[in-house]
Amino acid sequence: MKINITGRQIEITDDLVDLFDKKLAKLDKYFSDASARIVLSSSRGRDRLELTVTSEGMLYRSEITGETFRSDIDVAVDNIDRQIRKNRTRLQKRMRDNAANKAAMEKFVSAAQLTAEAEEPEEIIRRKTFSKKPMTAEDAILEMNLLGHQFFAFVNVDTGAVNVVYRRNDGGYGLLMPE
Repeated sequence: MKINITGRQIEITDDLVDLFDKKLAKLDKYFSDASARIVLSSSRGRDRLELTVTSEGMLYRSEITGETFRSDIDVAVDNIDRQIRKNRTRLQKRMRDNAANKAAMEKFVSAAQLTAEAEEPEEIIRRKTFSKKPMTAEDAILEMNLLGHQFFAFVNVDTGAVNVVYRRNDGGYGLLMPE
C-alpha cells in the first residue's frame, strides 16, 4: 500500500511513519493495489487524524480526534475495516460489475466530462471534485455511507445526468435529479 502522510503544523517522525505502515498493513488483505492518505493536525491539545484509503475507484474514510496519533490510527484502521466488512457483498458485486463494464464506462466517462472552469466567486471557500464514473443511485448511497457524508453527487448511469443522493432526517435516503 502506498502511504502519503501530511502533517499540518506537526513534525512527522520516523517512528510514526513506521507505526502507520505497520497498522495499515492490516488492510492489505482487502486490496491488491491501494493508496492511503493520512493527514495529521493538532489544535487545543487534541490530535486529529484523517485516514483516506483509495482502491479501484472506491474511497474509505475515517476521521478521529483523540489524545495521541498512536491510539487514533488503531481506531481509524478499525473503522475502515468495519466499513469494508459491513458492505463486503455489495462491494464485491460492484467490483464484478465494474470489471465487466469497464470498457463501456471508460467510453461514457470520456464523453461526459464534468469540468468547472468558471472563475471562482468570493463566496466559495472550498472546492471539491468527485469521481466522474457513472453509477446507480444504490452505488452512490453505498459510497456516501463509506465516506460518512450526508450527501453525495454522482453521474447517473441510466440518464448520464448529475444526481445527488442525501440522507434524510427520518433515516431514509433522497435523490435529487434535474428535470
